[in-house]
Amino acid sequence: MLTLLSAMYLVVRTASARAEPIRVLVTGAAGQIAYSLLYSIAKGDVFGKDQPIILVLLDITPMLPVLDGVVMELQDCALPLLREVIPTDKVEVGFKDLDAAILVGSMPRKEGMERKDLLKANVAIFKTQGEALEKYAKKTVKVLVVGNPANTNCLIASKSAPSIPKENFSCLTRLDHNRARSQVAIRVGVPSDSVKNVIIWGNHSSTQYPDVHHAIVNHHGKEMSGFDAVNDESWLKGDFITTVQQRGAAVIKARKLSSAMSAAKAICDHMKDIWFGTPDGEWVSMGIYSTGNSYGVPDDLMYSFPVMIKNKTWKVVDGLSINDFSRGKMDGTAAELVEERDTALTFLGA
Repeated sequence: MLTLLSAMYLVVRTASARAEPIRVLVTGAAGQIAYSLLYSIAKGDVFGKDQPIILVLLDITPMLPVLDGVVMELQDCALPLLREVIPTDKVEVGFKDLDAAILVGSMPRKEGMERKDLLKANVAIFKTQGEALEKYAKKTVKVLVVGNPANTNCLIASKSAPSIPKENFSCLTRLDHNRARSQVAIRVGVPSDSVKNVIIWGNHSSTQYPDVHHAIVNHHGKEMSGFDAVNDESWLKGDFITTVQQRGAAVIKARKLSSAMSAAKAICDHMKDIWFGTPDGEWVSMGIYSTGNSYGVPDDLMYSFPVMIKNKTWKVVDGLSINDFSRGKMDGTAAELVEERDTALTFLGA
């Protein structure tokens, strides 16, 4: 007699054997974020425990020897869902027939580099990758941009792939969302999953606005607003915001390296929610294309909003009240994104 557990295991194995593999691209695949990310994708944490995966790993030519080591480690994990690993430095290989693209690689800011020079370098990268998505990927591909400046890089990629719906592009502000959620949980003394519906508005930069005005905290079995649970308005409008805004810099100062483990976890959270949807009554933060929104955010930006997701389609959470404090913060981060966009577009036409 098979035990119930054994029978369930056989069902999962049979389902995964029948399912067609999906092709998932990770760029910057020899880097430290990818190193923390690839195992979770390959073992089924993101796209499902019965979904076979073909992992496509793209990086620049000098990183191919390192990529070979990453491939060996993935093979040595002996993961049943991982059907194939394809390392490459060629976009025609990397972007072919993709179901999901996670664009991690970007030009980092170097000492003495002007912000406009950083934008110019990344416009060139994400224009090329957008054009490759347009030419080689499925039109249903879901694209997540992680490489910074993520919002504007995402906008450039989407504009360079005009036949792929803008709604299929998003950029990562889930790390900021998770940071905000965790900071509130620590402050209140509850697990992080007892905090929901924080919001990150705007840019993934130091102008982002972590907003707790609509957050809900389960405080020892009783649901209450984030403000009531924390009971410290000066902290929520001061140190809380700056801690979340500057957390990446704090990690670099401490580790001498940028966030990798937490960034990889946020990528997994983001893509899993796209694939399977958000829980009823909960929203998450995601940088998405701004068009005709109810919050007065300018059109034609990739701006982080609260969204709910169902059937792989996001919908902005409308109708939330916005006070003067929040309005000022939301407008400030939008102004930065408008400036970034306008500068980037001059390079796009060059």
